Amino acid sequence: MAAPQARWSALLEMLTRDGRIEVEPAAEELGVSAATIRRDLDELARQQMVTRTHGGAVINAIAYDLPLRYKAARKAPEKERIAHAAAGLVKAGAVVGLNGGTTTTEVARALATRADLSSGGAETAVTVVTNALNIANELVVRRHVKLVVTGGVARPASYELIGPLATELLAEIALDQVFIGVDAIDVAHGATAHHEGEASINRALARRAQQVVAVADSSKLDRRAFARICPVEDIDVLVTDKAASDELTESFTAAGVEVIRA
Repeated sequence: MAAPQARWSALLEMLTRDGRIEVEPAAEELGVSAATIRRDLDELARQQMVTRTHGGAVINAIAYDLPLRYKAARKAPEKERIAHAAAGLVKAGAVVGLNGGTTTTEVARALATRADLSSGGAETAVTVVTNALNIANELVVRRHVKLVVTGGVARPASYELIGPLATELLAEIALDQVFIGVDAIDVAHGATAHHEGEASINRALARRAQQVVAVADSSKLDRRAFARICPVEDIDVLVTDKAASDELTESFTAAGVEVIRA
């Protein structure tokens, strides 16, 4: 694991899982030297994501909701398969909502590069409404995509626009489908997010759509986060990966959710 950002992402994931790490075990797990881990932890401390301790580090509150740039490499193959399956649900001419997150970013890419949608040249093939600045940045150059971006206050950790300015626009539009990336999802609590501001705008997106599609890799199933986006009754389809066990997915099916394992 040579790339610094890949190591940082792995260290932050370990910290999120365990709350603290020690240098020697972390070096052994990642297959690098203890000196490398010390330098990595010093850099993460400089970015105020961890607090250094004697022999290791403990997590800062901010690191529980990792910035998007550190999440991108986690479960990347699974997210790509989920994205292609989700993008395949979109019909030409549809109005689609996308919230922020690594999986929905992959959905946006899969949608933008779908051959049957992009072959029409400058003619609009799909309309995308998003509150994610990084998704907007990628789609704005796609001539066949009509792009609508909500207003709002930018949240650096996720590149999402949140707050009243974001929800005001959504009250005036209708969506055929919305693809919601989540921090956690289970039958009892529904789709949830770590940040209440993100949950609020995501909930507004879901309320404007005829079909709500949750996109979540298997690590997010049967878990809950701080703020609810919507109850499971509001979710029509869950697209996850093949690592999701029958036990996990059967509870969603029993609740009336169509489950697609990509």
